[in-house]
Amino acid sequence: MLQDAADQARSPAPAPWAEPVATALLVLADGTILEGFGIGQTGAADGEVCFNTAMTGYQEILTDPSYAGQIVTFTFPHIGNTGTNDEDLESLADAPASGVRGAVVASAVTNPSNWRSSSHLDAWLKARGIVGITGVDTRALTALIRDNGMPNAIIANDPEGRFDRDALKARAAALAPMEGLDLVPPVTSKAASEWSQTTWAVQGGYGSRKIGEGLKVVAIDYGVKRNILRLLAEAGCDVTIVPATTTAQEIMAMKPDGVFLSNGPGDPAATGEYAVPVIRELLDGHVPTFGICLGHQLMGLALGGRTMKMAQGHHGANHPVKDKTTGKVEIVSMNHGFAVDPASLPANAVETHVSLFDGSNCGLTLTDRPAFSVQHHPEASPGPRDSHYLFERFVALMRSGKPEITTSAE
Repeated sequence: MLQDAADQARSPAPAPWAEPVATALLVLADGTILEGFGIGQTGAADGEVCFNTAMTGYQEILTDPSYAGQIVTFTFPHIGNTGTNDEDLESLADAPASGVRGAVVASAVTNPSNWRSSSHLDAWLKARGIVGITGVDTRALTALIRDNGMPNAIIANDPEGRFDRDALKARAAALAPMEGLDLVPPVTSKAASEWSQTTWAVQGGYGSRKIGEGLKVVAIDYGVKRNILRLLAEAGCDVTIVPATTTAQEIMAMKPDGVFLSNGPGDPAATGEYAVPVIRELLDGHVPTFGICLGHQLMGLALGGRTMKMAQGHHGANHPVKDKTTGKVEIVSMNHGFAVDPASLPANAVETHVSLFDGSNCGLTLTDRPAFSVQHHPEASPGPRDSHYLFERFVALMRSGKPEITTSAE
């Protein structure tokens, strides 16, 4: 026993600079393991890993239903330093399934410093059931996604750092690809409801409008964002939100002045199995129609076009898009991993917007029916109001009932 004590006395103490134990892992489908430190919910979650280049708006990103089924990597390193609040939520539902499955952050989350903050990001992530990891080289991960596409992965958080790495690798490798996945059912509304909230102001917060005095818009909820609904209400619309599986007959029975097709997650072709017949019937009935993001893709499919999976997608708040009807360039927010193939569209569908990053389609309008759509998010306001005119365009279309006939301006 004395010898044991002597041996222990001669043993060097652990170096103060020794590497801390990893308490979180991001395990990619190819077996790559990125180590870091856990925040948010403990346990593990799976999803497709994408990156977002926005420098602000992390709470809106983390609650955007279009990210359902995905793990978001933030390229901006300082996430969480302005805290979180109860106002900047985008999903209608408060359930954990209404947004992202995981968050990947470079720097450790500091205490919040913002007059609107009501809670620390770590506590907020726990409350929403979102698994997070910090301390990751997000630049390297972004480069990997840029070069090789968006991989499937498992994100795991254990405060004790106990992981079965082989099991996590096997689980990540077995994940189904995003193609063919309909991810709308968990994020759509369960029943019809009215929306009256308008936009936010420093003095007074969010406003509201009286229902029954405006144009009646039925918003088909494929995972709609709250600020889209606010801007529709701000433009003078009485908005009724309906579930994604609502039939054309049910919608027409509401006698709408127009129909809005919302954003949402997953493969549009999979959601289109039940959404496209409804949209096609509404278009054939000459109902004024406006679509955003997934709604844009579904409109393209309803016209007989195709959608295609993108290698890295568009996720950020700094994307330049050209409006070919005016020749103006807008700085827009985007969040999509699929795109409409413009070559597949019929002659009556005119391309109105195009990405100046890669030339992909970002908008269309019909020459023979009152309908148009855009791929980007005009409500996200990165410009900040570059694209708000689209809501006024929709109102004008409902009032005139005429097709939005345009010619391309190069």
